[in-house]
Amino acid sequence: MGTPYHLQSPRTIVTKIISMKQQAPALPESEESKLILQPRHTTTPVMWCAAIVCFVFSVLLILAGLVILIVFLAVKPRTPSFDVANAALNSIYVGSPSAYFNGDMVLVANVSNPNQKMGVAFHSGSVELFFRGRLVAAQALPSFAQRRGQFTVVNVHMVSSQVVLPPEVALELVNQMKSNKILYTIRGSFKVREKFWSWRYSYRMTAICDLELTAPPSGVLLDRRCTTSK
Repeated sequence: MGTPYHLQSPRTIVTKIISMKQQAPALPESEESKLILQPRHTTTPVMWCAAIVCFVFSVLLILAGLVILIVFLAVKPRTPSFDVANAALNSIYVGSPSAYFNGDMVLVANVSNPNQKMGVAFHSGSVELFFRGRLVAAQALPSFAQRRGQFTVVNVHMVSSQVVLPPEVALELVNQMKSNKILYTIRGSFKVREKFWSWRYSYRMTAICDLELTAPPSGVLLDRRCTTSK
């Protein structure tokens, strides 16, 4: 039996520890290489095909964006305009005691295509007439097309029949007739289709016009303010 550690000198203890490490069994070369070398994962043909498809798709997206940008810069598309050239207020009748409304008005609208490089077509068109936010008449419009820089004059006959109005709105209409200044709002709505070579683009266009007319039976247009937007 050897001398206990606590009775041995420090030099003797260090010498024994070093000799124990030197006598430790070494791992076989094959096992050591297994610990160092990791298995390599090979790329399958499916992964290569997916990568190629993603690359081609990305290139096509970039090319499509460049084509759209070039066409936009070359054509510079502009929204068509809608304006009221003239209006005639033929009649207004407000019933009593029940506040119902009858009216007759003719509008002459001017629809213009400001684009010099593309034609446009108008579909599903309609014009609505409002008084104090209340719809009092509506009229559908036929489809039509315009060449580059062309304008079209549209005659719209707005007829109101037995339209029920709140008492305060009917009273406001009567007061405006007495003051010989009647304020209407019209809203024109169209589905616009633009065409440039094989490129087609569709959107919804809305026009809002505030009208000021004199009282019937010979009501004429005094002023109007129109805005057109997509």
